[in-house]
Amino acid sequence: MERGVSRWHLFPAWSFLVDFRKGAVMSYSYLPVENTRHFCQDIFIKSGFSESESCDIVDVLLKADLYGIESHGIQRLIRYFLAMQEGSILPQAEVSVVHQTPISEVWDAPKTMGQVVAKKAMETAIEKAKKFGVGTVCVRNSNHYGIAGYYTSMAAAEDLLGVSMTNTEAIAIPTNGRKAMLGTSPIAVCMPADPVNFWYDASTTVVTRGKLEVYRKQEKPLEAGWAADENGQGCADADHVLNNIIGKLGGGIFPLGGETELLGSHKGYGFGMIVEIFTSIFAGGTTSPHVVNSGNGDTSFSFWAIDYGIFGNKAEIKDRLTTLLQEMRESPKALGKDRIYTHGEKEAEMEAKLLESGIPVNEKTLEEIKQIGAHYGLAFDAYFE
Repeated sequence: MERGVSRWHLFPAWSFLVDFRKGAVMSYSYLPVENTRHFCQDIFIKSGFSESESCDIVDVLLKADLYGIESHGIQRLIRYFLAMQEGSILPQAEVSVVHQTPISEVWDAPKTMGQVVAKKAMETAIEKAKKFGVGTVCVRNSNHYGIAGYYTSMAAAEDLLGVSMTNTEAIAIPTNGRKAMLGTSPIAVCMPADPVNFWYDASTTVVTRGKLEVYRKQEKPLEAGWAADENGQGCADADHVLNNIIGKLGGGIFPLGGETELLGSHKGYGFGMIVEIFTSIFAGGTTSPHVVNSGNGDTSFSFWAIDYGIFGNKAEIKDRLTTLLQEMRESPKALGKDRIYTHGEKEAEMEAKLLESGIPVNEKTLEEIKQIGAHYGLAFDAYFE
């Protein structure tokens, strides 16, 4: 694809999906989870994925929505649909193992669906950890895989500590820079604890690209300190920033810590570099400055499963973490605050709530998924009768 040309413009029939500057106030509908699951699964089955693969893909997407992470939920369907139409994602794509040791593997996964290969990679890391104490798999040349924390939860479900990272298309500018050179570079860690696992999943940028996409759909100005224009100056126009990212025109999202070193911009920049090392550098993949977009088959992942029993009695280690988390929750609150959360609490509570009420879907995402379903001959309303 020619640099500077928006991939959205390759599909004029779908241009209404991304041109949302109408001035209307965004509204939300609450969709029953299982109805939504069946509809989205059928979309992927119609796209050529197996039933089990489709279930895996949709489970990752819905987990994001259930956790309140709208940016990585079913609002991503349009990006996956366009990538499949472009040929950047192929349902029949295969994976090859290019390097292997008892505790590690590197996979080449060109044009694979990120969620499909990521789940298999973490399963392999888990198998190795159960045998040898530690297991790790790095993947190159795949696509966007959803929320990193989904895969760390897989390890925790097996009483292991899980770690997951991914690079992406460059959307983050380095401290003092004006050109995007790193991805959102999320780091996710999950370890068993009671009553709720420690579950951390966060980008090393101030916000994610998906958050900017949501703000564009909502026609809201970006918050101060989120993103920069092509001159490296703060910019509140989500459409402008996203178009610059897509067209490689300069600017992007600030690293965690914001615009300057005063509040730690250099630290977020450094965390982004660490993720790049663990993903593209270890996997022999494409580094973020050269990834065209994270739906174009050149994204790298890193998965780790660790049997924390290699450090001593597992029950005692888990109890120590549980105690520490409880101490965090019970520690003194700031003036005007009545609760301290530990990582994973908000997501667990949100999931319980949304399983009852349904997941909130904004009107523009709703229109997108209806049109995608219609493309495959699936009548949206028939799934929600």
